[in-house]
Amino acid sequence: MRRVCIVSQHFPPEKSGNASRIYDTAVHLADLGLDVTVLAPHPTFPTGSFPRTWRRSSVQEVNGVHVVRLWTWQPASGDPGFPSRMAYYLLFPLHAAFWLIFAQNRFDVIVTSAPPLFTGLPGYILRRTSAVKWILDIRDLWIDASIGLGFLKEGSISERLSRRFEQACLSRADFVGVTTEELGRRIASRYRVAAPMELMPNGVDTDLFHPTSGGKKRQIIYAGNVGHAQDLDKVALAIKSMNGTYDLKFLIVGDGDTKKHLEQLVKTENLADSIIFTGTLPREEIPRLLSESLVGMAPLKRLANLEYAAPTKAYEYMACGLPFVGCGDGEIAHLAHESGAGVIAGNTPEAIAATLATLLDDPGRMEEMGRRGREYVAEHYGRRAVALKLKQHIERMTWTSA
Repeated sequence: MRRVCIVSQHFPPEKSGNASRIYDTAVHLADLGLDVTVLAPHPTFPTGSFPRTWRRSSVQEVNGVHVVRLWTWQPASGDPGFPSRMAYYLLFPLHAAFWLIFAQNRFDVIVTSAPPLFTGLPGYILRRTSAVKWILDIRDLWIDASIGLGFLKEGSISERLSRRFEQACLSRADFVGVTTEELGRRIASRYRVAAPMELMPNGVDTDLFHPTSGGKKRQIIYAGNVGHAQDLDKVALAIKSMNGTYDLKFLIVGDGDTKKHLEQLVKTENLADSIIFTGTLPREEIPRLLSESLVGMAPLKRLANLEYAAPTKAYEYMACGLPFVGCGDGEIAHLAHESGAGVIAGNTPEAIAATLATLLDDPGRMEEMGRRGREYVAEHYGRRAVALKLKQHIERMTWTSA
């Protein structure tokens, strides 16, 4: 039996898209016959929403997966400052690296999931000091996105050091998984990648996320991280311009760094009756809310450094038979076109409102888009199928020692 350790900064009960992705991957791998351990911090994200703990570690069993929680700094604020944020990102991989140095003989393969960038540290150290194989799972161009969103200055020492570390990881890994084809192309164009690199998409749990019975409500929905990469303020202002004509509610399901800013905008614009913040909800409740809605929103900012991104929320919308309106270029536009389940709007309140109005005026089109989306993700993006593909790579990497 192959022994696999997955290192991830996020894991349930955290509600981020990657937390659910890592959970589903780990459970499916265990169900497929692997011995799976997950290393993750004590629950922290969204920051400020979980109690701090000073326990060095804890161990639990979750649906056949060994979960080891390791201490890291837990920011108390919902939008922490740079030192607190970096302590959270750096201390966990350092702790994980030390833990794995003493436990390395227990594993055949280590999988590190990034971002954040620094989760690659345990894999890098073990690959240099042992025979453990290393799979580098990359979901995001963290450095590029940080530059595009203004968190990191291009050409700075921090950027140069980060890129050197990313290059070191890509040079040492035995296999690189990327979530979109555009992400793979960008990595290959900027870095030297010695290992095989293949598509390992975010996917969606199509057993959990499916259309539910019940009527539709006059609402659109956003379910995901309320963060800096999303143009949710533009959607809020679009809803304001549609008031009186379409009588829409806009549900924002989730939490994140920019939620307080968005709440202030809603208050300033007198939109409290139209825009509802549910906060973070149990994952099991999301399919019902999606199925009750008319349209799902995936409003990425239109930045060149985000063109590789295909948000997990778009897959979840499609799995529930929900058409979506996206913003941004690149992978999100490709997904909307290829699936037939989405349309792309410009990143202005006026363009978003016009696109929504066109959809809402054509119920037959929305129904057809929802049907196409469900069929598309069921065929191409089921998480069990993605986990099976990963298992096959693990077996090929370790067959000589099996």
